[in-house]
Amino acid sequence: MWNVLKFIIFGLIGITKSIMKLFIPMKYQMKNISGEIALVTGGAGGLGRALALSLVKHNAIVVIWDINQKGIEETMKLIKIAGGICYGYVCDIRNCEEVYKKAELVREEVGLVTILINNAGVINIGKFLETPDYLLNRSIEINIISQFWTVKAFLPAMIKNNKGHIVSIASVASHAGCPKIVDYCASKHAVAGFIEALQLELNLEGHNINTTIISPYIIHNTGMFLNEFSRLIPSLNSTEVAEKTIISLRCNKHFVLIPASLKIIIILKWIMPWGFLVMLSRNIINYNVESNYKPIEESSRSKVQNDAKQ
Repeated sequence: MWNVLKFIIFGLIGITKSIMKLFIPMKYQMKNISGEIALVTGGAGGLGRALALSLVKHNAIVVIWDINQKGIEETMKLIKIAGGICYGYVCDIRNCEEVYKKAELVREEVGLVTILINNAGVINIGKFLETPDYLLNRSIEINIISQFWTVKAFLPAMIKNNKGHIVSIASVASHAGCPKIVDYCASKHAVAGFIEALQLELNLEGHNINTTIISPYIIHNTGMFLNEFSRLIPSLNSTEVAEKTIISLRCNKHFVLIPASLKIIIILKWIMPWGFLVMLSRNIINYNVESNYKPIEESSRSKVQNDAKQ
């Protein structure tokens, strides 16, 4: 009986705190990140570059990881022009040993990372059964497994100093399935589950570490070939998403949908019959969009997979 009563009491306290927070102006909720070291994966372009530039506006010291050396140099140049400080490293985040080595190098050359933004991601557009195996592996390795390595690389120091924030860029696809990007949806659902469970574990252990899951709709011109994927809802601008991400980080928000109006669709998903979700998919998604890869024969897959690893 006491356990049930305790559950109700603490539940009401949590709800009351959340309601009270709604009436506090956002500017009073924001923490100062000036001078903090923030690492962004996939920072050579797209949303990653926009996040790096937005962090600089808030006077953070930026570190970017990517496999694209040219893109890294371009981002660093833009940040320098903006008057910011940026360090760039080539790092294949699929390789845990390389992640750990580069993390140690960052500690030696830059300092302790207090903000980690897991942004790097890939997408395969096409029917699941026609998607080559190596591309399915790549989706899981980059979109979710890599986050295990980056978190393991930087979280221990955050815990030791009792200060840190981990941001993971998920997607609206982490809340609802979508045809023709099946493996992407699976990986983004995993991201949301990973960060939510990690935050609960950190809270139960008494660590003052925050996490934020950012779930944006389609962002145009990010190199992910999604510009023609949506029919009804307009795609987003990477700069806008980046700024909302940094504001959410500064306000210690846990779950953020961009745009916020998509909450209606997520709620409807759970209260409406399955036929509603099917109808919604038909009207929102351009199901006839072409694949962003060339289907290959089964006999050729091993060769392509080996080439991709080199």
